[in-house]
Amino acid sequence: MTNQTHFINVPLPLLQPSSHSFNCCLAQFHSLEHFATTDYLSSSSSDFMSALPIGEYEVFLSFRGPDVRTTFADHLYSCLARSRIRTFRDEEELRKGETIAPSLIQAIRESKIHIPILSQSYASSRWCLQELVQMVKCLKREKGHVILPIFYFIDPRDVRHQEGPFKEAFELHSQKFDPETIREWKDVLQEVGQMKGWHVTELDGQGAIVDQVLHQVELHLRSNYTLVTDELVGIDSHVEEVMKLLDVDFISRKIVGIHGMSGIGKTTIAKAVYNKVCSRFDRCCFLENVGDILSKYNGAVELQNKMISSILRQEHKVGNTSEGVSVIKDRVCRLKTLIILDDADERFEFDQILGKLCDFSSKSRFIITTRNTRVLKFLQEYKFYEPREMSYDNALKLFSKFAFGGVNHPPEDQVDISKQFVKLAAGLPLALKVFGSLLFREHKRFWEEKLAEMKAIPPTSEQVQKRLKISYDELTRNEKQIFLDIACFFLGEKKRLPFYMWSSCNIYPESGISTLVHRSLLKVDEKKGFWMHDRIRDLGRAIVREEDIDRRGNRSRIWSQEDAVDIIHSREGTDRVEMLRVEMAEDATFTRKELKKLSRLRYLAVRNGGLSGDFGEILPNVRWLQLHYDGPIPTNFNTKEVVILDLENCHVEDNWTGWKAAHKLKVLNLKPYQGTLSWISLLTNLAEVKLVDCNNCVTLPPLGNLPSLERLELVGFPSVRKVGPEFLGIATSSSSSSSSSSTTFAFPKLTHLTMDRFREWNEWEEWDSNHDHRVMPCIAALSFDYCKRLAKLPDQLVQKKTVLSLQICGGALNFAYGNPDDGWSGEEWEKVKHIPSTDMGTCDMYESTMHYDSWEGQAYNGTGFWQ
Repeated sequence: MTNQTHFINVPLPLLQPSSHSFNCCLAQFHSLEHFATTDYLSSSSSDFMSALPIGEYEVFLSFRGPDVRTTFADHLYSCLARSRIRTFRDEEELRKGETIAPSLIQAIRESKIHIPILSQSYASSRWCLQELVQMVKCLKREKGHVILPIFYFIDPRDVRHQEGPFKEAFELHSQKFDPETIREWKDVLQEVGQMKGWHVTELDGQGAIVDQVLHQVELHLRSNYTLVTDELVGIDSHVEEVMKLLDVDFISRKIVGIHGMSGIGKTTIAKAVYNKVCSRFDRCCFLENVGDILSKYNGAVELQNKMISSILRQEHKVGNTSEGVSVIKDRVCRLKTLIILDDADERFEFDQILGKLCDFSSKSRFIITTRNTRVLKFLQEYKFYEPREMSYDNALKLFSKFAFGGVNHPPEDQVDISKQFVKLAAGLPLALKVFGSLLFREHKRFWEEKLAEMKAIPPTSEQVQKRLKISYDELTRNEKQIFLDIACFFLGEKKRLPFYMWSSCNIYPESGISTLVHRSLLKVDEKKGFWMHDRIRDLGRAIVREEDIDRRGNRSRIWSQEDAVDIIHSREGTDRVEMLRVEMAEDATFTRKELKKLSRLRYLAVRNGGLSGDFGEILPNVRWLQLHYDGPIPTNFNTKEVVILDLENCHVEDNWTGWKAAHKLKVLNLKPYQGTLSWISLLTNLAEVKLVDCNNCVTLPPLGNLPSLERLELVGFPSVRKVGPEFLGIATSSSSSSSSSSTTFAFPKLTHLTMDRFREWNEWEEWDSNHDHRVMPCIAALSFDYCKRLAKLPDQLVQKKTVLSLQICGGALNFAYGNPDDGWSGEEWEKVKHIPSTDMGTCDMYESTMHYDSWEGQAYNGTGFWQ
């Protein structure tokens, strides 16, 4: 029989795993699709050992050939190979010379698990004894090594004390080797003889012993395996949180979803958790790039095959998903498994690919990482974890690791500039890694230039942009429109107002925003409005810039003030521009000539300067018009498609032609307005109205006739003394019977009413009780600040069961409606005490004025409209 040395020869990707699955023993080695057995024939020890790859093995198998080569050793080796455990099988017959070669010593050192098969003739081989010496040295010197001895047809006591066949072997060795070498060999045999292992006798089933050895190998590999990754800085808290959600000790099938934007560290966290708990499961599987696999033809079957092969540790092919689910149920579900599905998307359906969760062992666990929470929506018994951005200290550590070659802090002379780069990265591990790598070993001038460049143009290096852009590329056209609008204009803006514009453009914001949130591109806070990670925002803006690198006027969105002014002055704007915000010098004025080419413009915001002249027949698609400047508004402005009109300090009167044409207007903000508002009842589609400083209004217009009005804010009506039936817009005569009165409702959809700074207002006339059910049937929030002279509100209003919030500040109303326990007289307290939230504050004139003008300071953080 030809003498051969067999070992597994597979290249190992240590840091960047491929898209293939990996089992619980080989977590970082995803590319192991098959194993190659390589035969080496040599006439000399040195020639043979020179062929050995270095650092390729996890298990070193040592045995005396004639005893076990074709029996136990072969069975064990084959089992390890089928389980994709990289094993070096040393066959002593190939060795020449007196000592083992350095390459063999290296193979022993790099293998974490050493399995000496101590048979009756093992001690007769000097090479086996030399290998055993190296194993014991590794065990003592290097952390993570373990020796798993197998006493094959030999009593462990004979090994410890060198009795029986071992005694005979040493009698021969003593004639050839020096006493020091003999003593060393006996010492290691004594140590190994005392270790826990397997004693194989003629009565034992060797197949069962092999299975036990394999199980222990897997446990040790998993417990010693640590994923080497560049993003482990500060990961412990994330791992602890996910571990709590997994609750491995609890008997209940659990799914944990890790959700977040690209680059936040979802995969890194999943791998770290995997490393920590994999030793506690029978079988484990880490499937990467699940979304990419499922996007392929028959991708679901490919994913099933990867998982089944990984769990069963042998190649397995199913022909369709039904067969795959059946195999999983019959052969996988009975095991205690840990299965991680990384980067799953909407195409992933648990039941269709893995089968029913209830079929799996009650001790099994699943981790799913995704950019889209909809992946988890239809799963049962799942827990959710969303990683936070890195803390500043950890961000600096991670940046330093890449920028300064593994250290945790910058050198003293580079601390300040490093902190500036860390700030630009905004806690995103991916950005920190890319920035640090870019600056590694570069000179100071390079750092300074890159910092200036990044500050001038938000950084989106190719690697960062490629990663972050994954989610963007998957969006529909409408979703991309919404994403870019927010990134360029609406960060910090609450969703209500942009929704009106998008809806009027058939962009379908409800589903679009939902998609962006699920894909971790956006967060929506009810109080703080739209939020994007800085890198996500910069990605969106970079996408717009790349629409035309050279000609800014060909880009869809112009948010930079410098760009906007230049484009308008040079008249280089084209019909590709959809959104434009410009802040001009006080004396600058633009006419139709500068804007006439912008035929697709749907959002126009102008601050300072002004617009003048006849704007008839231009800007036909404007949906959102925001003019904040002290000057006349253009004549004949086309308002047919306008849904949001925000005019601040503009000189506009009742006879402006824009009022009559604005039939689609949903939102109106006027501050101040010197007219009488006689036209407002014509705008029947209005949903939100804010009127500030209407000094010439003696009576309120019939706003109650506006059937769609939901939010009404009236601030600064110093000439109004009495609010009566004209405000409601319905008849309130006490002589009207319920049967003959009109069925018209007053404010049928109104939910929020604010009436502030009515300095002379002293009466709000009660309406007929027959009309109670038809006046503000949906009202939920009321606010009356600094209505100094008003002493009482209509009982029909404050006693409505729909009212959830009442705010009163700075006037006689405080005393009337304040809780007596808080020091108020409280004559009307009983009428409002049912309201869940009542705020009876005190404020002077200055405080009140600042309160109402506070939205002005928010203007160019978002849209300049009230929040």
